[in-house]
Amino acid sequence: MEDMNRGIITALGSIGLAQAAKIWTYYRKTGEWDVKQLAATGGMPSSHSAGVASIASYIAANKGSRHTETALAVVFGVIVMYDAQGIRRHTGEIAKLVNELEDSFSKISKDFPSLEFVEREKELKELLGHQPLEVLGGAILGGILGVWSAKIEH
Repeated sequence: MEDMNRGIITALGSIGLAQAAKIWTYYRKTGEWDVKQLAATGGMPSSHSAGVASIASYIAANKGSRHTETALAVVFGVIVMYDAQGIRRHTGEIAKLVNELEDSFSKISKDFPSLEFVEREKELKELLGHQPLEVLGGAILGGILGVWSAKIEH
């Protein structure tokens, strides 16, 4: 373990912890325990945000805020978090609309026998991205874990 890069361990640990936390937050939201949340996309907290925030805060705590590596990690992190709550979330919303459209088309096609419609076996996945609060939750979790990891290293 000593030979492994502490930054990588910190980031992967943050991602794993965020994914595990989704089991608890899912329970708080639905009242059901669901271990499948370990592999789920979306949800609270964002593991994307936790991972990039932990590596950025770990580097900043070790190298300082003015170091080039810190700048790279922060810019990369902002892009990942923007993507997680922006583009990926909108893609999920589009998938939801497509699924609803297919359901409506299936119902309509029953009234028109001449209309051929073959329903897909599997719906598009709808929960792909994050709400801004989920991204913030992951960023806070990752930031705390990154600084903590740097502090216990020294």
